[in-house]
Amino acid sequence: MTTIERYVAFSSEPTGGNPAGVVRDAADLTDERMQAIAAEVGYSETAFVTARDEEGRLRVRYFSPLAEVPFCGHATVATAVALGEGDHVFVTNAGVVPVAVRSGVATLTSVDPHVTDLAAEDLTALLAALDWSSGELDPALPPRVAYAGAYHPILAVTDRKRLAELDYDMPALTALMTDRGWTTVQLVHRAAADTFDVRDPFPIGGVVEDPATGAAAAAFGGYLRELGIVPADATVHLRQGDDMGRPSRLTVRLVAGSPGVRVSGTAVPMPE
Repeated sequence: MTTIERYVAFSSEPTGGNPAGVVRDAADLTDERMQAIAAEVGYSETAFVTARDEEGRLRVRYFSPLAEVPFCGHATVATAVALGEGDHVFVTNAGVVPVAVRSGVATLTSVDPHVTDLAAEDLTALLAALDWSSGELDPALPPRVAYAGAYHPILAVTDRKRLAELDYDMPALTALMTDRGWTTVQLVHRAAADTFDVRDPFPIGGVVEDPATGAAAAAFGGYLRELGIVPADATVHLRQGDDMGRPSRLTVRLVAGSPGVRVSGTAVPMPE
């Protein structure tokens, strides 16, 4: 019988954070069965540990209710905390991701990030789907597409109220994201030099929005570094999920000389 554990990641309270399913022994599960379990669980992602290699590294796969995704940060944090204190190495579809767990806090180090321009026609389509205008965008945080295991366009607004009032065209955004291979859209407002409020629509995964998105946080860290918005050594705090009633807190750490982005957060089991 398959055991499915349920955790919330990026919160110390079960009522906050982003829920994730965790299956620690999925060696005998087919792709179809993993997809069915993810749909039954209904969270934005469920992580499946399918094998352990001779070096002790864990093969981990992530399924949303609708499809497999290459990498998921919050399910990585949840799985690592479920596995226990110490150092773990996950082999994901996106690459190798080390995760350290100390006193219930998991810190993942992403694959090497990169940032590309967002095509003008894609920006126009994104703004239309969000019902935003180009005049609302923050010129200090220009639109880009960032990657740290999955692709996320980044749009920043000057008015926090625009995040709070998010009400997007789900069919239009789903079609655009599917065509471009984007996983979530990282919507940002800079609250302070080191603090950002973020929201992440995730329609291609079968959910309207993610309450906490570790993969997007890693991509955003790479974006901040590449554009010189923060120093090479920097700690950035992301506040997500507040507008959904599931407050989540993600810490992003950039280390000079280390290409990967470190994303940290707590995880706790959900009550039965």
